[in-house]
Amino acid sequence: MTEMMKGNEAIAEAAVRAGVRFYAGYPITPSSEIMEYLSWRLPQEGGSFIQSESELAGINMVIGAAASGVRALTASSGPGISLMQEGISTLSDEGLSAVVITQVRYGNGLGTLISAQCDYNRETRGGGHGDYRCIVLCPASVQEFVDLILTAYELAEKYRVVTVMMGEATLGQMMEPVTLPDFVEPKRLPWALNGHYTYKKVGIFQRDSRKEAVELVEKYNRIKENEQRWEEESLQDSDYVFISYGVPGRSTLGAVRALRAQGEKVGIIRPITAWPFPEKAFYHINPKVKGIITVEANATGQLVDDAALYTKKALKERNVPVYDMACVFGTPTLQSIEEEYFKIKAGERKEVY
Repeated sequence: MTEMMKGNEAIAEAAVRAGVRFYAGYPITPSSEIMEYLSWRLPQEGGSFIQSESELAGINMVIGAAASGVRALTASSGPGISLMQEGISTLSDEGLSAVVITQVRYGNGLGTLISAQCDYNRETRGGGHGDYRCIVLCPASVQEFVDLILTAYELAEKYRVVTVMMGEATLGQMMEPVTLPDFVEPKRLPWALNGHYTYKKVGIFQRDSRKEAVELVEKYNRIKENEQRWEEESLQDSDYVFISYGVPGRSTLGAVRALRAQGEKVGIIRPITAWPFPEKAFYHINPKVKGIITVEANATGQLVDDAALYTKKALKERNVPVYDMACVFGTPTLQSIEEEYFKIKAGERKEVY
């Protein structure tokens, strides 16, 4: 049955139905409704909820729950996720699975409460110290967020990694029609409380770091090969291809369809996994394409770097220019995307790469 729900509340209910039985975290706008909802909902299903004294405490409680084989969750935004980076690095080092939700808001330091995509580089590059990656899912609607929650846990447990659900303030605060998934019976993971799969019985200080490094590379290569997800449209004949994810990706898709109706040969790749980045989609692009255009809600342009990298890799016989529409914050409108597109087409905008 479809019902109107606020994004954060729908996400929290989807987590319960996906088998989450432990939540620890600290309130921060625009993610707070997730923990507020789970504070009463998890106990109804026999789960545990803890409002921790800080984000640092919350992520360390998640480490304990994950080590016990429980589907554990935390959520935050901006500076709260920054505080969790050491814990996420530890989860990754220990080969523990967990899901972290970030509803991104704009700004450096404490920042603002405005919806943005300014944390792309942090989430897709690991975020904390060490040699690791998190799988990063970036939904474009409340329904897609809800649908990907179970996938997030399945991927985290399959590869023994952290999955980051990289949303935006808009997704947490907006209301949309949602069809909630069925309940999944949580199962205790077979490796619970066994520690890292490369630890020797003699203890942590006898780890074979070289062997572990090889295993990590192999694991991340499997993820890159098998878990790329994206939506694409009209790539084969396009003169210009847009790259955009999340809510801006949703409005960019609308702009692409409007431009096609005007006779413009444009297409789109909307990443659903920001890591692994959907590089396979770039091999579907028209080899005669005239330019790649990213649309993103930040000031500095972050997605554009990956777009340029994989354009170079897929279309290495040509130097295809890559442009960036950095919209600072909020969701770019169809009109603004169309206007900037025509400026690029007319040669009024300089390429980034």
